[in-house]
Amino acid sequence: MKILIASDSFKGSLSSTQVARNISEGILRVFPDAEIKYISVADGGEGTVEAIISSIGGKIINTPAMGPDGKIFDSFFGILEDGSAVIEMAAASGLPLVPELERDIMKATTYGTGQLLKAAMDHGCRRIYIGVGGSATNDGGIGMAQALGISFADEKGEEIGYGGGLLERIEKIDLSNADERLSGTEIIVMSDVTNPLCGPFGASAVYGPQKGASPEQVELLDKGLSHLAKIIEEELYIDIRNRKGAGAAGGLGGGLVAFTGASIRSGIDAVLNMSGFEEKAEWADLIITGEGRIDFQSAYGKVISGIAQRAEKYNVPVAAIAGSLSEGSQEVYKIGISCIEAAVCRPMPLQEAMGEKAGELVSDAAERLMRNIKAGIMLRDSTLVE
Repeated sequence: MKILIASDSFKGSLSSTQVARNISEGILRVFPDAEIKYISVADGGEGTVEAIISSIGGKIINTPAMGPDGKIFDSFFGILEDGSAVIEMAAASGLPLVPELERDIMKATTYGTGQLLKAAMDHGCRRIYIGVGGSATNDGGIGMAQALGISFADEKGEEIGYGGGLLERIEKIDLSNADERLSGTEIIVMSDVTNPLCGPFGASAVYGPQKGASPEQVELLDKGLSHLAKIIEEELYIDIRNRKGAGAAGGLGGGLVAFTGASIRSGIDAVLNMSGFEEKAEWADLIITGEGRIDFQSAYGKVISGIAQRAEKYNVPVAAIAGSLSEGSQEVYKIGISCIEAAVCRPMPLQEAMGEKAGELVSDAAERLMRNIKAGIMLRDSTLVE
């Protein structure tokens, strides 16, 4: 049996590579002669750089950057063997970078993400892939733009500070000191978020509460993004208000389009294209994918749905393993997932499930999955004999 493992990381617990190794262990308990290949995948969020570097090669570059709270820390990005760079904004502007009690979405900035873009250009990269999942921010990408030399002035002509809470003060955008290399750099946004910038389905309303925003703050942030979109349209003649995916990462998706000329692509599609998924899928008899939690969202634009869609044309069955199964997990059956298995199948503390026991639980889940598959093979064979 030839098995391809293509799982997302289990956020806060196991990397994509660790998940693959644990699944492999469970497979071999049941099918010791199985041929196994794996690729690391991600959808643009945390773990994207590691996933791409692990799959196709390259190197990690460490560099200082400003976190969403304004503090400088050690961040990173990747350079691929073809000279392209890959960045995950979560590595500079991600939610886990700030302790929960210290988070302030009104002040959180994407400045560090702009510093990573600048560092990649400093290394000669003229094609940059940037994943925009897992953000702590809601500033429409102005922090990113400020790091690249773009100025945002208030009615007095003074530069505004950082954060989404100040967007309504912007009266003028000045591109005269923007990094000149931007015009010769292709920037590709990897995102599977399709939310618009503003409104009931926009960045503030949908994702703001997850980042600690109160209902009052959500309203203020949404007004700020709406104002930013108005100024961008008036001064730069670019409409991001109605751009699909502009609401990704608190409006960073729209900011990257407006201030760097970026294009937005499906995150999982970009990663699968770079990793050579098609060739490996055609080779496989079975594909096993997974993510930390499977719920109703897993069927729409995440790693699992992207892999199921690609596998369908090769008529290869896809199974999925998750840390946990939540309400609506059955939705993934509709997109071509044949079966799902939860790693956590008994009560236990969350810290234990995501910590020291995580790898063992995934291996055990893979073993259960493969025993079910073995039973199906035996049933098929016995039916054929009859």
